Amino acid sequence: MIKVSIVGATGYVGIELMRLLQQHPQVIIKDLISKSNAKKKLVDVYPQFRGSKLENYTLIALEDFQPEDSDLIFSALPHGVSQDISSQLIKSGTKIIDMSGDFRYHDIEIYEKWYGVEHKHPELAKKAVYGLTELNRTQIKNAEFIANPGCYVTASLLGILPLIDSDLVKTESIIIDAKSGVSGAGRSLKSNLLFTECHNTMKAYSPAVHRHSSEIEYILNEFLQGSYDSRSSEQRAEILFTPHLIPIKRGILTTIYLDCKRKSSDSEIFSLYEDFYGQEKFVQVLKDELPEIKNIAGSNFAQLGFKYDQRTDRIIVISVIDNMLKGAAGQAVQNMNVLFGIDEDTGLQATALFP
Repeated sequence: MIKVSIVGATGYVGIELMRLLQQHPQVIIKDLISKSNAKKKLVDVYPQFRGSKLENYTLIALEDFQPEDSDLIFSALPHGVSQDISSQLIKSGTKIIDMSGDFRYHDIEIYEKWYGVEHKHPELAKKAVYGLTELNRTQIKNAEFIANPGCYVTASLLGILPLIDSDLVKTESIIIDAKSGVSGAGRSLKSNLLFTECHNTMKAYSPAVHRHSSEIEYILNEFLQGSYDSRSSEQRAEILFTPHLIPIKRGILTTIYLDCKRKSSDSEIFSLYEDFYGQEKFVQVLKDELPEIKNIAGSNFAQLGFKYDQRTDRIIVISVIDNMLKGAAGQAVQNMNVLFGIDEDTGLQATALFP
């Protein structure tokens, strides 16, 4: 059995990790660490865990945590906070999956520019393995420290990678229009996330300057330059990314616009996606329909669909994921399974929560 602990256990991602891991047949949850709720019973903070394996757990403070007693630690802390704590925890020799944005870039200058935070541990960031499972499975198998991707980034990359791998599309003019449920903003109290502020409305935020813009672009360029496979290209990716907040709890729908270099067809494009994801358990490529959030919410599946516009030689890709699962906790558990040589879908077989 794998002994796992969660730092930042009472945030939304921490809750999803607990929900998944308590049902995992090869996992024992050892410690649940929470700064704001230390010494409280878990069920007093989240009553939904009554009757579960976690019913009698008490949340502990970080200073009372013994990381060396765990086989794996999930760090579900915000960026800026995570870098100091994860850099200390890794000294215990325990493997870590970090859920923040602090370790997703080997190029620290990009991180500091987009996050506005000094990175105090660049040596750890440079050795972190990027945790998009479908892209980087081989390195994840042998990793000591995994940086889990952002939720918008996961949805975007899954939709784009097969097309730039095929050299069918122009990489310097990719437009991404993404819409996310409110849980993507985290659990902290913010006036713009109150029910009366976000119900019955929809709004764009941080167009062109959202932090995930840099992560999407950075990973695409690493891929183009051969960091994740044997290819090497002189091309550079440039994306324009606009996120939107929509009045649902969970889920991301990403619409991606790409210009083709030449004429194509629906059958060719479908074949490209099938070849790229044919063996993947959690990526579903739809042929004659477009994805919807309701069909993946509550699951670790990503669904991809597309429309080729012959008139403009553009491809419109629709990618949907649950931001809390494939975009966060589910992908982290998927990476844990890869890391410990377990069947990748263990503990992640749940289908969507529809209706």
